[in-house]
Amino acid sequence: MAPDTHAPVDPVVLAYPFSGHWRARNSPARRVPSHGSHLMGTTYAVDFIPVDGRGRSAPWSWRAALATEEPEGFVGFGADILAPCAGRVVVAHDGEVDHEARRSQLTLLPYMLGQARRARGGAPAVAGNHVVVSGGPHGPYVLLAHLRRGSVRVGVGDEVREGDLLGTCGNSGNSTQPHVHVQATDTTAWERARGLPIAFRGPDGPTMPAESEVVTA
Repeated sequence: MAPDTHAPVDPVVLAYPFSGHWRARNSPARRVPSHGSHLMGTTYAVDFIPVDGRGRSAPWSWRAALATEEPEGFVGFGADILAPCAGRVVVAHDGEVDHEARRSQLTLLPYMLGQARRARGGAPAVAGNHVVVSGGPHGPYVLLAHLRRGSVRVGVGDEVREGDLLGTCGNSGNSTQPHVHVQATDTTAWERARGLPIAFRGPDGPTMPAESEVVTA
């Protein structure tokens, strides 16, 4: 009998890779594929945007409504990004620029039109500065993406413990404001990677935050 490729898969259970307040966006608790595509194993990926105590990623201003903004003005730009599991670093990419943030609909439209071009650029263009930790000899492979340029603190082959510093939150790659993108896959051959379900440990057990839910770690 052929294997059931639609059989439920237990999620990869992770620790939150940060401290403080972070808002979940593009959550697979809302829809799958969470980012509207299976491309590069993003099926169950989730984004976390650092916010202040009022739930804001940055103060509102005329630039937020009409123009681009400098990433340094966002509360979480440069926040520590931590290893969500123990394992070995298999990818550590740095050197991509942190570009201007875009909360304005006027600036988001032309940016969205460049999605296909960024996808053709491969992992550096999409993930920006990123680290992948392998939880075992054959995975799962956990990706932390959009790190700040020059912040990656680990190299390929390094063994990390849960909670070790990997880098800091940035706005590199396919990112409209500083945040961290988290996903798990069965391989780092991104052209054929399959996304794996993930969940984060909390007081009530492993869970995936709801869309726009603010989690505190």
